[in-house]
Amino acid sequence: MASTAGHLVYCTIGIFVLLLKLRVVFCMVQVETTFSITEYVTSFGYQIETYENIQTEDGYLLQMFRIPYGKGVVESLTPRPAVFLMHGLLTSAESWVITGPERGMGFLLADRGYDVWLGNARGSTHCRKHVSLKVEQKEFWQFSWHEIGIYDLPAQLNYIMETTTVTQVSYIGHSQGTTAFFVMASEKVEFNTNINLMTAMAPVAFMAHLPHPAIQVMSLFTQGITFFTNLFGINELVPNNRLINSAGEAACMEKVVIQELCANILFLTTGYDSKQLDRSLVPLIAKTTPAGASTKQLIHYGQEIRSGKFRQFDYGFVCNMAMYGSLQPPIYNLSRITAPMGLYYAKNDWLVSVEDVKMLKTQLTNVVEDYLIPYEYFNHLDFLFAKDVVSLLYTRVFEVMETIITIAK
Repeated sequence: MASTAGHLVYCTIGIFVLLLKLRVVFCMVQVETTFSITEYVTSFGYQIETYENIQTEDGYLLQMFRIPYGKGVVESLTPRPAVFLMHGLLTSAESWVITGPERGMGFLLADRGYDVWLGNARGSTHCRKHVSLKVEQKEFWQFSWHEIGIYDLPAQLNYIMETTTVTQVSYIGHSQGTTAFFVMASEKVEFNTNINLMTAMAPVAFMAHLPHPAIQVMSLFTQGITFFTNLFGINELVPNNRLINSAGEAACMEKVVIQELCANILFLTTGYDSKQLDRSLVPLIAKTTPAGASTKQLIHYGQEIRSGKFRQFDYGFVCNMAMYGSLQPPIYNLSRITAPMGLYYAKNDWLVSVEDVKMLKTQLTNVVEDYLIPYEYFNHLDFLFAKDVVSLLYTRVFEVMETIITIAK
């Protein structure tokens, strides 16, 4: 067992060293250094609106994007149901549209008559401002997905409702986008009445059975990683950098030999599914990801794996007493979530296990859909990027949404 664990640690370190070397090498490549989500969306004939400086209670300034109508529609007097899409760790609003109108969730929902809002979390590409803190300051990065759930989601939901005058919104989250929702809906229960349906794709709460072997081993060293990042002032996890992201795009361009290595790096992280990965999409993924996150977000997930519990950040006995008044961090009471919930998960997702989703379901009180995707190799990123994501998943999601929203009316 010790030998196996050692090999996994070395394997993990090797992967990160390889990634670092690739990024350093390809920083020498001269390529276009920006990706504009607004230009990308409008290039397909859709309108997109940008909303800046949406302020959270703790002073972070967020940015949202809105696709108000389907393709070619200039204006509509017909009321449209609002839907709020929230991305996962190290991604941003771009993840909902980069597959284009045929597969991108943002486009597909707009074409089905929804008023589509693309959210962003603090620290990601579009949310690197604060009323008093600079992004270079350590204090800016003192948050995990707890604060995203407590502050970012409420601020953006309130903004949607104030702007559109709707009283209920459909929420779709992927990965960390689901974690943050579970935090918000269990800690700020008043928002449950504003959600007519929560669609949880690759839902992350309990992580005791995480399938990824290397991450399992790394979670054993959470305290050491915390000490290391504090000692060396590493506050941001894989910083968002235009030059580096563009270099990654160049490295992963179609017909470049190393593109297959880029694809396999994705598989090492999320699960192997070569059949469903559109190789032409890899450069765009490389250009828009990583989108920035705090090291504390990753450490919080590591704590979840070790404890097997869904609970607030663990600062250690002494600081926990000062912060929470108890030696252990408080557990999120998932039974307080009353919003209708759809759970969508997969067997080959290395970051979300079937067992942990089943555990999550036992804690929830209003699950209206429990759907294990009927494709053996469906992985964590397939929820966004799979070639057949519409037939394998989205068609089902849309049917449930339309049924629930009709009932809500």
